[in-house]
Amino acid sequence: MTRRPALVLAVVATSTAVGMSIVAGWQRGGWITERLVWVAIGVVLVAGAHLLPALCRPTPVPVRCAGTVLWLACMATACYGHATFFLLAQQHAGGLRVASVVAAPILPHRSLTIVMDERANVVSRLATLRSRRCVRDCPLMDGRRATLTAHLDALDAEAAEVRRAQVEADRVVGQRDSAMTDPVTTGLARVTGMTAPQLELLAGLAFALVLECLACLLWWIALGPHELLATVTNDPDASDGVLVDPSDSLATVTEPETEVTKLARDIEAGLARPTVADIRRHLRCSQAKATTLRRQLLQAMP
Repeated sequence: MTRRPALVLAVVATSTAVGMSIVAGWQRGGWITERLVWVAIGVVLVAGAHLLPALCRPTPVPVRCAGTVLWLACMATACYGHATFFLLAQQHAGGLRVASVVAAPILPHRSLTIVMDERANVVSRLATLRSRRCVRDCPLMDGRRATLTAHLDALDAEAAEVRRAQVEADRVVGQRDSAMTDPVTTGLARVTGMTAPQLELLAGLAFALVLECLACLLWWIALGPHELLATVTNDPDASDGVLVDPSDSLATVTEPETEVTKLARDIEAGLARPTVADIRRHLRCSQAKATTLRRQLLQAMP
């Protein structure tokens, strides 16, 4: 009963991983041919990472050892591709958040340095005029002083406006920088002391590893050997060949299945051979128990 849900979940997990590999591979390449090759590589690696454990289960030990090495390589490369997808997705989401931030104000044409240099020159000239005594042309000197004082006030107002614009621009830039990073990542970065890019990379690898391991386990369950056998009855009173248990046609209750009967059934199904080594591998038991089971199996055979 657990095989069908496991198969459905395995297909969903593998489809999700394949979709992520397609998106990541498509964004890696430049030419269309390069993108297609990257996509094909990602799909093959994801399929290998998900299906190799289940496919190599009934094979001999040397094949399983080689399959384990290839499976680890497929897992590493698939996780790398999925991490690429997660990081690109974070960047795209950050770009959308930045686009929603109010644009920075337009700074004045002159910088604060130029304004302060001009102000220092005006202050120097005004101080020089104030230090002189009025001998003649006093109205003219007073007018020059008033002009320089007004110029100084204008420069002070311009400097204050430049400072306000710079503060507002710095605030908008800070909002954009914070919007580029996910809020949860920003909070974790403050708690852990790590940088946001490091946390995004670790989170992407963690999500990828969980997805790959889950898909492997689901395919392992879905493609496992059948534990229950059913027969098709040819009874004309039955409807359309319904799958029934042979014990249902009998009025007696069968005895519980023993290890010997189960082993005999697996040998008939081709899952194992009647040798001590193969029995030991199939049941994962000691050599002494495998020898005993083989002897009992030979005795039970007609």
